[in-house]
Amino acid sequence: MHEFPHLYRVGARVVPDAPDVVLRSDGLPEIVTAPPVEFDGPGDRWSPETLLVGAVCDCFVLGFKSIASASRLEWLTLDVRVEGKLERIDKRTRFTEISIAAELTVPSGAENRAPRLLEKAEEICLITNSLSARVQFAGNVVVG
Repeated sequence: MHEFPHLYRVGARVVPDAPDVVLRSDGLPEIVTAPPVEFDGPGDRWSPETLLVGAVCDCFVLGFKSIASASRLEWLTLDVRVEGKLERIDKRTRFTEISIAAELTVPSGAENRAPRLLEKAEEICLITNSLSARVQFAGNVVVG
């Protein structure tokens, strides 16, 4: 890992009548975004809201993979669902709750250590640690 601080740069250039926003970052594919249906958008593109919830999901998965590798945990599949609750409070729209549900399938013999590693992945997620929203986590381990 590189020393801190890490800097991440994303840019966009738009014109007044453009329905989409194209996000760019050096060396990465562009991401086309638009408002979600809830804000009268088309609903067929990533939005800032889905990108944020997606970042939580991705961070959890990548954190788990790293922890599982360092702990030498054998596992078969990880299914993660993340839901973000957006509300209007005190005249400000913000995410108030993030729910993470993870189901981990492990081979027999790995089920005792697996729950703690799922919890640890939630605890180290830098995205949720950076948000003011309440985070709820539910992990389930299945022997497969």
